Amino acid sequence: MTTIALLIGGLIGLTIGAELMVRGASALARRLGLTPLVIGLTVVAFGTSAPELVVSAIATQRGSGAIAIGNVIGSNLCNLAFIMGICAIIRPLTASHSVIRREVPLLIGATVLGLILLLDRDIGFVEGFFLVVILVGLMTQTVRQARADTDQSFDHREKKSSSILKAILLTLGGLALLLYGSHLFVEGAVNIARNFGWSETLIGLTIVAVGTSLPELATSVVAVLRGENDVAIGNVVGSSLFNILGILGVTGLLGGAYIPELSYVDLGILLAVTVAVLPLVRTGGQISRPEGAGLVLTYVGYTLWLILS
Repeated sequence: MTTIALLIGGLIGLTIGAELMVRGASALARRLGLTPLVIGLTVVAFGTSAPELVVSAIATQRGSGAIAIGNVIGSNLCNLAFIMGICAIIRPLTASHSVIRREVPLLIGATVLGLILLLDRDIGFVEGFFLVVILVGLMTQTVRQARADTDQSFDHREKKSSSILKAILLTLGGLALLLYGSHLFVEGAVNIARNFGWSETLIGLTIVAVGTSLPELATSVVAVLRGENDVAIGNVVGSSLFNILGILGVTGLLGGAYIPELSYVDLGILLAVTVAVLPLVRTGGQISRPEGAGLVLTYVGYTLWLILS
């Protein structure tokens, strides 16, 4: 009964937190003269990736490196296949800003780099430091380019209707609920998984990855329903970039991890799913509803294969 209560409480916190964060972040973006895309690529993306960071950091320090790295790979698969697919089913996703068309190739490049480092199923301090330095540089450049873009229009009317203090409180309150809700959900989900005798790698790739990706799912779906497609896309892409560079990097910095159970199939599927978002790069390109359904089915099929095998 306690485990079920944790799952339900976590989902409630995630749903309410996502709504508050999207409202606050969008209002804050407009009040500060930024676009929702910039906030989606940075504040919202990093904020919703905080559960992955906390879980992976704690797992690494406790010697459960398999959960940490499995969480990174599984979370990115969930972000780019399941969440992007669900959003596209709700409303076809189109990259209307040049920032996305720059960010997607960066994500693909970062994923290739991360997978190369994981070919030996190990991540160490030097590799982790290298990844974190790249992340800081990329995010600094992304924000500069995003602010300089001439195609990022936004509605000035919200400037008059929302104060900066209210926007900040909404954003922080939403983030707090997202983090707490994610913590409750993961705790309950891991309890269930361990009762079935699953390995740490499988738990990291599935239960923990899905649980820590729920903030991205809730935030992106709410953003799409509110017509904030830029926040939805920016959140998924930015969060995935943060996962592969930041969280994998932090895992290395905190002592590293070695996962003998990691399969090259997992790495190959992650690369294929990441490349599948390339249609967003083309001018006028989009991820249609059928393509979104294909991404969701790919993720569901992969997850079932993991569990059954």
